[in-house]
Amino acid sequence: MIFNNRGNMMNEKISHTTKNLTRILITMIIAGLMSNINVQAEPEKYRVYFGTATTKAGEGIYQSILDMATGQLSEPRLAGEAIRPGFLEIHPKGTHLYAAGEHAGFKGKSKGALIAFSIDKLTGNLTPLNSQSTKGEGPCHIFIDYEGRNILVSNYRAGSCAVVPIASDGTLKPASSFHQHIGSSIHPKRQATPHAHSINLDPEGKYAMVADLGLDQILIYKYDSKSGTLTPNDPAFVRVKPGGGPRHLVFHPSSKFVYECNEMSSTVTAFQYDSNKGIMSEIQMISTVPKEFEGNNSTAEIRIAPDGEYLYVSNRGHNSIAIFKIDQSNGKLTALGNESTRGDTPRNFNIEPTGTYLVVANQNSNNITVFKIDKKSGLLKFTGSDIEVPKPRCVRFYGL
Repeated sequence: MIFNNRGNMMNEKISHTTKNLTRILITMIIAGLMSNINVQAEPEKYRVYFGTATTKAGEGIYQSILDMATGQLSEPRLAGEAIRPGFLEIHPKGTHLYAAGEHAGFKGKSKGALIAFSIDKLTGNLTPLNSQSTKGEGPCHIFIDYEGRNILVSNYRAGSCAVVPIASDGTLKPASSFHQHIGSSIHPKRQATPHAHSINLDPEGKYAMVADLGLDQILIYKYDSKSGTLTPNDPAFVRVKPGGGPRHLVFHPSSKFVYECNEMSSTVTAFQYDSNKGIMSEIQMISTVPKEFEGNNSTAEIRIAPDGEYLYVSNRGHNSIAIFKIDQSNGKLTALGNESTRGDTPRNFNIEPTGTYLVVANQNSNNITVFKIDKKSGLLKFTGSDIEVPKPRCVRFYGL
């Protein structure tokens, strides 16, 4: 009996030891697999979608593949047909793409429209699902909230903004909120009426900022994602220098600063941002073109590198990307120079998520160019990649 008991005890110890070793081995295998997953987290290639101002049948949204090793774009091909699908955004889940067209009619009316597409993850092709009114003419900029519940849209010609809910199947519902801007500024033609040019949420998703070119104001709204509503903040806006013409803006990753480009004055205005109250306080205004430049120019897009060190603005006329160093302590900008976009009228550009490449859409020369970002200096180097896309207006990335 004693021998048997000791034998059983030894067997139990061996069995227990074996189980522990098995657990350790499984843990090591899982850790190894997770390590491999983390190493391979960044895509080797990105699908790039291009919104355009095309109006012919058989045209619309195009796609290409960006090779992260070389910075080269593949030959573009049509992803989905649409009339003037100028501005694009991709749903946070990567399942749908939405387009706003400046002249996209809604059911035969003059109002603008948003169009919903499903994305074929294998081919990148887009299938139209439905469209919905933006409640105003000339929708030119959209922003999908962080929960993927709603699309915020600015209507340039109408001078208004709205919220359009997204259904669970990716289709669009009727607008849940709408605001018509009122007023004017000093330019007799371009600023005789409101022109809402962009709409963005702050990093916390609490406030929406609408840059209105016609009013020389950035209007500030409290945002409720669940109800899909915008409510004027207190204060309801911040002014920029008269005649500036606010166009697009971007938040610093730290949430401490906001930068907006003024289309008409070719400047960038830097603001300190109070994320608790949605208050913006101007700290600097700086030119986007060299002092010696005497031609006509207007800014278009503004972006910050993912690490928050450098800011970039596109110049239409000077046909360049202005490069600025950001002082992390006070948010002020230092001009580092300008890089030619190798095209005419760079209406839009974007920086892919790793911060390695900057891709430019040159609208009037019908070409897309790629630049590599020197992460130490912030300067740009042309990769030699130059592809043809008709009237490109927007650049969006989709990880593969």
